[in-house]
Amino acid sequence: METKPKNKNLHKAKDSKKDEFYTQLSDIERELKHYKSHFKNKTVYCNCDDPRISNFFHYFSFNFEKLGLKKLITTCYKNQDPDLFSKNDSEKAIYLEYNGDKNGNNVPDAEEIGIKYLDGDGDFRSAESIKLLKKADIVVTNPPFSLFREYVAQLMEYDKKFVLIGNRNAITYKEIFKLIKDNKIWLGYMHPEKFVVPDYYEQREYRSWRDENNLNWRSLGNACWFTNLEISKRNEDIVLYKKYTPEEYPKYDNYDAINVDKTKDIPMDYKGAMGVPITFLDKHNPEQFEIIGSDYFVKEGLLPEIINPNWKGKIDRGYINGKRMYSRLLIKNKRI
Repeated sequence: METKPKNKNLHKAKDSKKDEFYTQLSDIERELKHYKSHFKNKTVYCNCDDPRISNFFHYFSFNFEKLGLKKLITTCYKNQDPDLFSKNDSEKAIYLEYNGDKNGNNVPDAEEIGIKYLDGDGDFRSAESIKLLKKADIVVTNPPFSLFREYVAQLMEYDKKFVLIGNRNAITYKEIFKLIKDNKIWLGYMHPEKFVVPDYYEQREYRSWRDENNLNWRSLGNACWFTNLEISKRNEDIVLYKKYTPEEYPKYDNYDAINVDKTKDIPMDYKGAMGVPITFLDKHNPEQFEIIGSDYFVKEGLLPEIINPNWKGKIDRGYINGKRMYSRLLIKNKRI
């Protein structure tokens, strides 16, 4: 009689944690090489990482002196159901503080790493974790995708710099998109494609596979990095070479804007609103273009001036010749 409730709770726990992805060291290295100047004399906080398996901890501890870090802090969330994770099976939540190499071997030895126990479960929203967050200058981690909105909101509340992995779909969240539109956060460089996932990710259900070392992997083609640290690509113009023609760039039925299918095809001489794909954000230079909104903004009534007053259909995405188009960002060229 006790088996069914237990199984039900187990499946519920699995479903709630199906956004756990462990980042490859190579993906961290490829992205963070663009931020090295930001880390000098800074305290870095990785608050969603079990330091015993975290490649974020590995990267920062082994590059502590090269980056000129002041301190590295990591926290480990205590798994409430150790049967779910083969790796996160600690009995108590912990946090580590590393202040650099002391014996000259340039390796973060166990005796150089301060291991401390937390009273709570190590959740990033807990008072203990927030206290550690306040000490940090830059947060770098891969937070649970399902909590991304809440996680970013906390970082903005405490005015923290960050480099995070998230799902590209987060761009469409109204809370995240507003920050992007207001030039408070932007996309980084790389797009991690595969992650190690917990053993409970059934291969068929989650499209995961085992490698020769029996690690469970899952491909995730829509992951990207989010940051509010200045990076050089934000100062690089998108090279425009096409000129506007109404034949190549039709206007939407319901918007006072033209449709552009590819970022590279943005016309150089059009001064009005343009609907561009979300991938535009990978190359966005805020000095070159203004993001005025998205089709979500139109749907919510936040861009009434762009709606065609003669349109009688649904107000959501743009339509061309009655056909509903893919989701678009709405931009204007600042230099015309």
